[in-house]
Amino acid sequence: MDAHLRRWYAADADDLADALRADPDLVRQLGGLDPDTPLGRGAVAAHIDRHLTPAGTRLVRAIVWDGRVVGNVAVTGIERRHDTGWVSYWLTLAARGHGLAARGLATVAAEAFADGLFRLELGHRVNNPASCAVATAAGFRAEGVERAKLRYGDERFDVETHARLASDPEPAAVRLPIL
Repeated sequence: MDAHLRRWYAADADDLADALRADPDLVRQLGGLDPDTPLGRGAVAAHIDRHLTPAGTRLVRAIVWDGRVVGNVAVTGIERRHDTGWVSYWLTLAARGHGLAARGLATVAAEAFADGLFRLELGHRVNNPASCAVATAAGFRAEGVERAKLRYGDERFDVETHARLASDPEPAAVRLPIL
């Protein structure tokens, strides 16, 4: 399995569109981004440009597996006064179950800590045990449940919050190379 992290490129729009077509939950997670509308291809490329490219308040890495982008790991909302950031991640359905998300998360966390951040936080829906397993494998400890925090359509979801500190022990997850 050839897997690594790298930055996103406009040419990755087809891989992102394929991921969205295969997973309606990912469409909801990315704010309704639909590649099959008349403006879909342009909207996907614009999403990469606006949300998946590095900027002063975000660190974003594409997860590449066997030559295709199959996921994303990001630290956004970077706040330098308190040295904190908010972490998110996703994988395509086909890439799940291979440890890529946990390895990518551990890698990006190490990169963020090396850049001076001290505390990284994330949240996952409590009905998503796979996301909880990713967070735990990457060294993020559960801190509590925020009731009815997220809303998708008419449905509300409780969210379990996790955090990892720069001073926490290294997780067992083997980091992915960054190319």
